[in-house]
Amino acid sequence: MAKILIVDDEPGIRELLSEILRDEGHDVILAEHAAAARAARNAGRPDLVLLDIWMPDTDGITLLKEWSAAGQLNMPVVMMSGHGTIDSAVEATRIGAQDFLEKPIALQRLLSAVKRALQKGAMPPACAELTLAAFTRAAPLRDLKKRLDQIAGRSRALLLKTGPGSLAELCARSLQAPGKTWLDLAAHGQPLAMETLEQAAGGVLFAADLATLTRLQQKNLAFALDRLEKFDLRLIVASAHTATELAQAGFDAALAGRLGEVGFGVPGLAELRDEVPEIAAQILTHLIEAGEAPPRRLSTAALNALRNHVWNGGYAELRSAVRSLALGALEEEITAEEVTRLLLLPPAVVAHDLPLDLPLREAREAFERLYFEHHLQLENGNMTRLAEKTGLERTHLYRKLKALGVPLGRKGDEKSDEKGDEREDER
Repeated sequence: MAKILIVDDEPGIRELLSEILRDEGHDVILAEHAAAARAARNAGRPDLVLLDIWMPDTDGITLLKEWSAAGQLNMPVVMMSGHGTIDSAVEATRIGAQDFLEKPIALQRLLSAVKRALQKGAMPPACAELTLAAFTRAAPLRDLKKRLDQIAGRSRALLLKTGPGSLAELCARSLQAPGKTWLDLAAHGQPLAMETLEQAAGGVLFAADLATLTRLQQKNLAFALDRLEKFDLRLIVASAHTATELAQAGFDAALAGRLGEVGFGVPGLAELRDEVPEIAAQILTHLIEAGEAPPRRLSTAALNALRNHVWNGGYAELRSAVRSLALGALEEEITAEEVTRLLLLPPAVVAHDLPLDLPLREAREAFERLYFEHHLQLENGNMTRLAEKTGLERTHLYRKLKALGVPLGRKGDEKSDEKGDEREDER
């Protein structure tokens, strides 16, 4: 029979639904909140999810959006609520839920909804591409999405000001309504027709780099810009250049000025270095769910190697690297060595020209000094990451570095750890 995930914060309801469905021969998994539901979903796709709307950590609608954004909404979901409203039901259905049950749930109503959902099978993912909504644990990415949503609520046209390591496409995809058209103007080599805009109604028009657009593509862009309201379209373009620089390079000056009326600076992967592991992990999950890669997972060392790489090609380069790693890995876990081999990174080499005629204690201290200096440099003086990498508690790590005479990379870290020492001494 089917594997059914029940997500509800009320123990009584979980147990009642579980008992009913197990009596029907189904395999039931229970989750008391959204965090447990995420873990259960990541462990393996269920055949059906019964999802409560009102939960203490993350509400069901938000979790539904998160699964949709990550490409994980490829199983039927039935929403449940004791405070159901028409708006909630409509919103859940729009995102991809198949049914809506009001509590208290009658036995026959439950069984009928479960039967219908299982018969209809998995719905196609509500969003074909990864979006910022999938990154719920990275505060900078959450804030980025909020700012984009806020600006997009007031303007149909948006200029993303980018630099090396651009996240422009990920940002633009995050403003694409589920099921609506995506039209890349940079790939459109013919004059833009009115019929094309009509067919793309409600969708997104995108250009990743204004400086690369031909004169015809610039005319297409201007043509679309004048008709955004008529066809309910959103225009999102990106550039690393100012309007003046674009005009000097031959771009239509008047068009550059119009596009720059509403601009937003988007951080690159260099600025979001600490978020790269989560981005990479979500990309891998999305590829697996979409059937573009076999089941794989990135080891901690592999994630760290990806974080330390300079992604001048931005999100597209990172996505390509993760896909290549997943397709080329022979084992389920992708190692740091495979990342190094793919990206042609120079292997980490630690100087080892230590005099071997020292007493053991002095030789050990000399090695430790080189070891910590090497990893401090790799982590740009970040004591938190150094503590994680070396497996030492921060206060102990600070004392160790002080005893070895290794200078700290950040004054803020030193002061913080000195306070920690003081608290330890007081105890």
